[in-house]
Amino acid sequence: MDVGRSFIEADPNFREDVLAGLAAAIPAIPARWLYDRRGSELFEEITNLPEYYPTRTEMALLQRYSRSVAEITGRGDAVIEFGSGSSHKTPILIEAVEPSAYVPIDISGDFLRESAGLLKQRFPLLPIYPVEADFMKPIALPDPVAPMTKLGFFPGSTIGNLVPWTAVDLLRAMRDTLGVGAFLLIGVDRVKDEEMLVRAYDDAQGVTAGFNLNLLHRINEELNGTIPVDAFRHKAVWNDKMSRIEMHLVALEDVEFTVEGRPFAFARDETIHTENSHKYGIRDSRLLLRAAGWGVAKEWSDPDDLFAIILAQAEAPRFAP
Repeated sequence: MDVGRSFIEADPNFREDVLAGLAAAIPAIPARWLYDRRGSELFEEITNLPEYYPTRTEMALLQRYSRSVAEITGRGDAVIEFGSGSSHKTPILIEAVEPSAYVPIDISGDFLRESAGLLKQRFPLLPIYPVEADFMKPIALPDPVAPMTKLGFFPGSTIGNLVPWTAVDLLRAMRDTLGVGAFLLIGVDRVKDEEMLVRAYDDAQGVTAGFNLNLLHRINEELNGTIPVDAFRHKAVWNDKMSRIEMHLVALEDVEFTVEGRPFAFARDETIHTENSHKYGIRDSRLLLRAAGWGVAKEWSDPDDLFAIILAQAEAPRFAP
């Protein structure tokens, strides 16, 4: 039984979401809390797995079309990356658009600063301003960047982690952060064969399972939990009605535990819903962007239409009937 490795100060928002989520009628914890330092490291491993097609497909698209992005947006903008993680794809875009500054935004502070440091070694003349923040809300950008024209970067189909109404809220927050006229380059995963989708989120090596289960370790560590992690297993399922892959933590037996002294009980086969990954058709993704005040400037996809990158532009509010 994992009963808390070492109690550390927890983010109050993490505490609130975990306690509320475990007590909910349908237990669920927002996916952003999967990304502590260890979770971020495990996700980087996932992106290199043979089953995980999104990363290599998007990388190929960026390598092929980033210069086309630069031709539309112009060079010298400040690149603002939301949920930057390792910034593994970022150099492709930086080399194409030659930005005046780069602002990586991520909720995992240590991982953010390490990634920014590595990128600084590669681009020593590029001003880099890491911002530790939850990009679900409008963000005050560093003062030197505020007056610059901006290109937002949101790769990895992270938009799919959010239910559609929350995704629209996020895209509106990005629009507020970047300003009218700014561009946003966003990665979107397409609907495809169910078997391919499930394999991508339940790999043979068990890395995704470790990524999902790490959330329970984090709860034990940061919230003084007594969750028996080995009493849960990872499960990925395709929900066709909602057009999404769902990740769950399934109880293998009846289990009781506490989090910050509060008792919880799960029956065998009861689940904690930890992540969604929505998949979008062409019309769906464009409607999502339009609902948040973004017009589509250009869209590129691979030959098999597994994945797309979309260049959108923030439109000014306008009166409409």
